[in-house]
Amino acid sequence: MRIMHVITRFILGGAQENTLDTVLGLKRSGRHEVMLVTGPAMGPEGELLERARREGVPTLVLPHLRRSISPYHDALAFLTLARAIRKFRPDVVHTHSSKAGVLGRLAARLCRVPVIVHTIHGLAFHPYQNRLLNGLYILLERWCARYSDKLITVADAMMRQALAARIGRPERYRTIYSGFELEPFLRDYDRGEVRRKHGLSPEDLVIGKIARLSDLKGHEFLFDAFEEVAKAEPRAKLLLIGDGWKRRMYERHVAESGLSGRVVFAGLIRPDEVPAAIHAMDLVVHTSLREGLARVLVQALVSGVPVISYDVDGAREVVKPEETGVLLSSGEVRGLAAAILRLLADPELRHRLGSTGRRRLAPLFDVRVMTAQIEEVYEELFHRKKPAEASS
Repeated sequence: MRIMHVITRFILGGAQENTLDTVLGLKRSGRHEVMLVTGPAMGPEGELLERARREGVPTLVLPHLRRSISPYHDALAFLTLARAIRKFRPDVVHTHSSKAGVLGRLAARLCRVPVIVHTIHGLAFHPYQNRLLNGLYILLERWCARYSDKLITVADAMMRQALAARIGRPERYRTIYSGFELEPFLRDYDRGEVRRKHGLSPEDLVIGKIARLSDLKGHEFLFDAFEEVAKAEPRAKLLLIGDGWKRRMYERHVAESGLSGRVVFAGLIRPDEVPAAIHAMDLVVHTSLREGLARVLVQALVSGVPVISYDVDGAREVVKPEETGVLLSSGEVRGLAAAILRLLADPELRHRLGSTGRRRLAPLFDVRVMTAQIEEVYEELFHRKKPAEASS
């Protein structure tokens, strides 16, 4: 099959890594011709486009495909996307993220693409947004669901939320967990070397967070909790991986709190450096207020590192209290500080939670499993539609 993947922007992020792993898996199978279409990666969050090109993936960047709503850019993005579809003549168009999901599915429908698939990594509507915008996004998603042969969700929670908003029908949905290459996370690393790189010592108790420094990622809650942790545990250090427009504000906040020597802003690191960074941590904290299913939670547990997460979206599908980690109510600070201190004080508990997570999740999140399941969706839909087209 000829398969086109369309995503709004190819920054460092879970949806983008999922898309890249899917495209690479399909390409390596040798059975399909695959193309990646994306908008420009604007901002400080990094990008994955160069890796895709190094791996030999045909890529097309549409300058007008942008995250923010703009009638001018959106109309031009739609036209150039439709032109790309007509030129590539795909059997399958698979869209990711909200903007590309709307424009890509409508363009694919206009161009009579046989199979249209959309992955919901996270829903565009959420409680932290105004009701008018939420209403617009819900109407658009309902409309586009009519033109989707399959809606893939990265967590059952996403399916339930979409159906509750009357987006699509249950039989159109399938949950496929966001897999990744397991081997780098299962490997042993020299923790001391990684820690030295970030100015940390072997004796430090390292709390890690991997996320963009932007809205709704919840760094504010972690900083507030860490003030209490730092008072009670002098060996505690905070290692932040990621960058974003809030970095300077956060650095000022940390300095004003007197914690500059206890918090490391590591900035962006290469994706292939993430496994070693996780292995250098004693626990991983995820305080985002919305997230389909954060890959970092799974990657930490596959690495044998326990996690503390706010109970949002798909987190509870991998974070099992007292089995693989700790779940807390969104925005909770005092409980977050207590959970961090409890895990830092109990290395045996950290080992048990991490080991259980590794044993349970590694088989479910293997990138080969994800790719095979997605390919199965394509083939089932493609072969189901072929006879219908032949008889019409």
